[in-house]
Amino acid sequence: MRTLLNSSLRFFILIPLLVSLVACSPGITAGLEPFQSTDGRYGFFYPTGWTRIAIQGGPEVVFHDLINSDETLSLVVSDVSPEIELEKIGSPSEVGEKLMNDLLAPNGGEREAELINSNSREVDGHTFYDIEYLIHLPEKDRHELATVIVDHGSLFTFAAGTNDVRWDKVEDLFRRVISSFSFFV
Repeated sequence: MRTLLNSSLRFFILIPLLVSLVACSPGITAGLEPFQSTDGRYGFFYPTGWTRIAIQGGPEVVFHDLINSDETLSLVVSDVSPEIELEKIGSPSEVGEKLMNDLLAPNGGEREAELINSNSREVDGHTFYDIEYLIHLPEKDRHELATVIVDHGSLFTFAAGTNDVRWDKVEDLFRRVISSFSFFV
């Protein structure tokens, strides 16, 4: 009987302890704040403590870290034909190469870029291309992650980047940010 009471007592002590540990464990949104477009069409998470800035004629949305100003997050929205699907533009590596050559490191510029990785994922009926780059600038290297999506005649390019020195510290955070982009409508 005493063994049964001790077992029951341990059970009733252990269950609340486990529940509280699970409730306090960091999830995918730990250290992140939500952002939703004014029209409610899309949203994502950005790192806590970052601030939104406006760039005239630039990306639709830009956030940057106040402490490490090299760390940025941006969303560029471009018009495409309404019947265009991402797969028709090319494979993940083809789209990655096109972005790299046209935007990140055009020929004749001071920067060079290398495509490190590209893959495709499906979320809620949307195809996402996740692309990773290393950009060589004259003064330092920069690491960039991007996801590219087509939705209702718009091409969305959502990217996060930092200098290569800080990459190991923020890689997991940036991967969570990039994979958080989603559509609500």
